[in-house]
Amino acid sequence: MPFRTSCAGQYVAGTIKGRAVKDYRHEANVARDSTTETYVAMKLMIDNWRWAGVPFYLRTGKAMARRKTEIAIRFKQAPLALFRDTPVDRLTPNWLVMHIQPEEGVSLQFGAKIPGPIVQLGSVKMDFRYADYFAAKPSTGYETLIYDCMTGDATLFQSADNIEIGWRVVQPILDAWRGRRAEEIAFYPAGSAGPMEADVFIERDGRRWRALDGAGDEVP
Repeated sequence: MPFRTSCAGQYVAGTIKGRAVKDYRHEANVARDSTTETYVAMKLMIDNWRWAGVPFYLRTGKAMARRKTEIAIRFKQAPLALFRDTPVDRLTPNWLVMHIQPEEGVSLQFGAKIPGPIVQLGSVKMDFRYADYFAAKPSTGYETLIYDCMTGDATLFQSADNIEIGWRVVQPILDAWRGRRAEEIAFYPAGSAGPMEADVFIERDGRRWRALDGAGDEVP
């Protein structure tokens, strides 16, 4: 892929939960040489003092291994340790994860001292799930938005200025991708976690994507 900090992909035939899925290009009303992306991964930076040096890794796609929406914040490792011989560069990172779908909630992962005379840290996780505390069933989201429209509540709606600013970020990317050749698309099997090319560009930064199934979320 010619885009060093982004990847556009398209799914090919595969299996999702035991169900066979055909190529995107064989879906109804889709051209056989379509270069429309069904997967996008990218690295973005915010050019201000508050977020200087903080990378934002985004990915979204269709026909993935699992439908999952979350915002995961990995805290920086401290450059020093309070305890002697603590391997700062190898400590398990701390995470704050906001689970949007399908299980709404928040989880916090951090290091805690393992009981005993030796200073040894282990990873622990604190979880909050709406379903564990409230009997109300979650809505589809559209129910809430339609109700808000009827009552005139614009709290959950973006302002026109915010939408325009968002397009100022996205449009240059779309312009750069326009006219790309079919061989420049990164293909991935339906039911997978996305194309290999997306793994390559994030691994250049010494990181990896969080697992869609939740396993291995403690890794960087």
